[in-house]
Amino acid sequence: MASLQMATVLNSLPPLTPTRLLQLNSPDSTRPHSLPLRDLSTKAFAVPRRKAMALFLSTYILSPIALHDTAFAEPSVGLREYIDSFDGYSFKYPQNWIQVRGAGADIFFRDPYVLDENISVEISSPSSSKYKSVEDLGPPEEAGKKVLKQYLTEFMSTRLGVKRESSILSTSSRVADDGRMYYQVEVNIKSFANNNELAVMPLDRVARLEWNRRYLSVLGVENNQLYELRLQTPENVFVEEEYDLRQIMDSFRVSKVLV
Repeated sequence: MASLQMATVLNSLPPLTPTRLLQLNSPDSTRPHSLPLRDLSTKAFAVPRRKAMALFLSTYILSPIALHDTAFAEPSVGLREYIDSFDGYSFKYPQNWIQVRGAGADIFFRDPYVLDENISVEISSPSSSKYKSVEDLGPPEEAGKKVLKQYLTEFMSTRLGVKRESSILSTSSRVADDGRMYYQVEVNIKSFANNNELAVMPLDRVARLEWNRRYLSVLGVENNQLYELRLQTPENVFVEEEYDLRQIMDSFRVSKVLV
């Protein structure tokens, strides 16, 4: 009788096709094998990330180890405008970025997935100096040197064996649609650290790259104050997101504060 019941149950099950066998034998069959990818403009000769990953996923089945070792960013969901009428500035930022309070800046947003990517605004104190125009900083080249010096001062480290390499990539000025002049500065900073800073022999102190980032600053003057929009992003991310990041830079505006 038990054999007859077991046969009835087995006959009621769907046939085990090769596809079904693969699903049953897969240790990760309940996990999705596709993850959301950022849809961003890239250079003409570069393969868009979405197409590249679609080709990759169509060729390989990602194992749990591969998923653990590969970091995917969330898809670009457009830009949202942030307006601070009290302090007198506005800009656009990715609307999936989150605001971080207590970061020391007047406003601070960061990418929730690429933690080294963020945007902030710094405002000079009206009691420290009175700015009439961004040209008070000198030409864009001089402003670029001041911006880089400020970054290096902020990133100064007391750790042994740490070395920073920096360069000014570009400086420029533009008059926006509000009639005001803005300076734009781009710098690159690399941080190196020894793998064993306490080693006696120089050959045992091998410098390794800790991080490689691009910093983009937009400078504007209004209300006798200097405003600086700061964008930080890893260099490899900048290659993919350059179009969006430059849109953010171009969106920065300062405005008169009504007292």
